[in-house]
Amino acid sequence: MAVNLGLPAVPPPVLAPRRPTRQIRVGRVGVGSDHPVSVQSMTTTPTDNIDATLQQIAQLTAAGCDIVRVAVPNQSDADALPIIAKKSAIPVIADIHFQPKYVFAAIDAGCAAVRVNPGNIKEFDDQIAAIAKAATDAGVSLRIGVNAGSLDRRLMAKYGAATPDALVESALNEARLFDEVGFRDYKISVKHHDPVVMVQAYRKLAAATDVPLHLGVTEAGPAFQGTIKSSAAFGILLGEGIGDTIRVSLSADPVEEVKVGLKLLEALNLRQRQMEIVSCPGCGRAQVDIWGLANAVTDGLADLKAPLRVAVMGCVVNGPGEAREADLGVAAGNGKGQIFVKGEVVKTVLESEIVATLIEEANKMAAEMEGAEGSAEVVVAR
Repeated sequence: MAVNLGLPAVPPPVLAPRRPTRQIRVGRVGVGSDHPVSVQSMTTTPTDNIDATLQQIAQLTAAGCDIVRVAVPNQSDADALPIIAKKSAIPVIADIHFQPKYVFAAIDAGCAAVRVNPGNIKEFDDQIAAIAKAATDAGVSLRIGVNAGSLDRRLMAKYGAATPDALVESALNEARLFDEVGFRDYKISVKHHDPVVMVQAYRKLAAATDVPLHLGVTEAGPAFQGTIKSSAAFGILLGEGIGDTIRVSLSADPVEEVKVGLKLLEALNLRQRQMEIVSCPGCGRAQVDIWGLANAVTDGLADLKAPLRVAVMGCVVNGPGEAREADLGVAAGNGKGQIFVKGEVVKTVLESEIVATLIEEANKMAAEMEGAEGSAEVVVAR
């Protein structure tokens, strides 16, 4: 028996195929072109405050985060890693700067991966073989994380600034050292605060290697500015098939980073869309408080995870068409709203009843989809 779960019959279109890469693992999360683009964030708590760090990881997990990174600047943070790595519901990456000994501590602690910054770890290169062996023995992957703000001073002297070529040379120099000892379980990032420079660097890097790439605009800024800068850069690169895991760096609650990252992937059809609100911006034709309606519906459906498209429209020009094309929608005007379900008008309600009606109908549709999924017949090929 075929059951319609409300999901698309064919995969939605993407702008370009994923760039082929080698495949690595960060714990249970696969990273590379054979796997979905994953979303990362980083805790803002002191890592040695184990309870606070685990609480924030739980919040990130609930928001949909796939991988979490924790800072390890000192010994007390390293000492906290075994408990954090064990109790976290998602893979933990240890972020290491300055002290190579913490790389080994993170591997021993059971972290899924370690991020190393070749620009500021002293006496690092001569320990590549030992680090590679420890990581291999433990099944741990690495990230070579180049950052414009901490580029090797020799490259700064050579290029005069953190140019795309400087970032890429730093990354490939470090990658070559790991390749020479037979270690290939690593990904690379070349982050810059300028989206244009960042895009140029990743394009150069993508052309030079098959290593999976972690995308990020570093120091992107407060929530609004950082979202714009990251969206611009990620949209270009992911649209070209470049990028295997992402972090939206915001001066904000890290949960917001995850929300933005997930919505970016959904917008590019790189992640199954969940709840989506389609709403008009409002204009002189609107005869209802469209902003108020859209915000109220968004808030009322914030916890709904079903892949529903809900249209909140406020005029007769595009309203009926958008509402009809959505799973659920309203075409509102003159103090009333026509409620559409799967393209059909099911009722007309007063403006004051629109929000409650849409929330009720959306929850009903979500429950039906969940029930259908639970009762779907499994067909085994023979």
